Amino acid sequence: MASDREWREAWLEAERYAFGDAATERDPATTLQALLARAPDGFDVDRYGGGEMAERLERRVAELLGKEAAVWMPSGTMAQQIALRIHAERTGRSVVAFHPQCHLEAHEEGAYHVLHGLRATLLGGRERLIETKDVEELPEPIAALLLELPQRDLGGQLPLWNDLVATCDTARAGGAALHLDGARLWQCGPFYERSLAEIAAPFDSVYVSFYKDLGAPAGCALAGPEDVIQEARVWQIRHGGRLFRAYPYLLAAELGLDERLPQMPELVERARAAGEALAAIDGVTVVPDPPQTAMMHVIVRRPLEALNDAVYDVTRASGVWLSSQFNATGDPGSQRCELSVTTANLAVPIGEVVELWRELLRRAAPDDE
Repeated sequence: MASDREWREAWLEAERYAFGDAATERDPATTLQALLARAPDGFDVDRYGGGEMAERLERRVAELLGKEAAVWMPSGTMAQQIALRIHAERTGRSVVAFHPQCHLEAHEEGAYHVLHGLRATLLGGRERLIETKDVEELPEPIAALLLELPQRDLGGQLPLWNDLVATCDTARAGGAALHLDGARLWQCGPFYERSLAEIAAPFDSVYVSFYKDLGAPAGCALAGPEDVIQEARVWQIRHGGRLFRAYPYLLAAELGLDERLPQMPELVERARAAGEALAAIDGVTVVPDPPQTAMMHVIVRRPLEALNDAVYDVTRASGVWLSSQFNATGDPGSQRCELSVTTANLAVPIGEVVELWRELLRRAAPDDE
């Protein structure tokens, strides 16, 4: 069984990438060289969150999302906790609602409670989206409903537009604010056939990431009404998130908006085509089927260790990165991995991807098959 170091070496040394980022897309030298071409002359281009560079980026994001204002922050963990804290104080309620696999619940060590005194109600099942009936059945009034579009841990699933609007309307009728975890919102336009501003319209506040999909080293934005964003700037200071200089992150965010955001429709289309091809392989299930964004989950019926060994061996033999390691599911016979689609993947024909996946499935098959 290959070690984590060997897996990383396989990724770094791959010649092409069927899914996910190419190693060069995360190479510090490549990133810094791209930013150098955009670096402005002069000093004090940004200072403690102010300056033309920061203001330009924040105006642009606010316009893209159809909101009055936006503020750059170093992390989504910070931005979303701040948004929920503000909504809680304005409604006079301490309970917020979100999906069981929400980032705040799964990856932030309970910070929403420890730092902000918020309590959470988890809505819906772990393997399905939040539905309107879940909001209707809330046991008590909530300060805010957080919805993630797309839902990463469900393979990038999205609710139908009318269902999304109905869920938001139901929450608002109960006096709750609406917050959008839009870490990967950039991918949603093709599915809804709507602009980012139209998708964000039902929500009072919106978080978007600059490192997910857009390739910045870090950073995000929180957008919403002017008074909410001004209050968020105060909380940013309290969180230690107002950096003395942020210009590398600001430049990287602009670069992503200029170069990567326009590519999203093509990447979503590639994901759909790749998902359809993989789903046709016996023993492979694609979630959702077909993919709705530039990502998907793939569930494969093979023993876990044998499957990961096969992925590693085929990657090394072919020079094509096929996927990261698979993880176990609740079914011992089925394993899951997440596949994302980037521009690097367009160089590998889907027919070749299918043949390589057939080979790894053949290698991972039990001896009695």
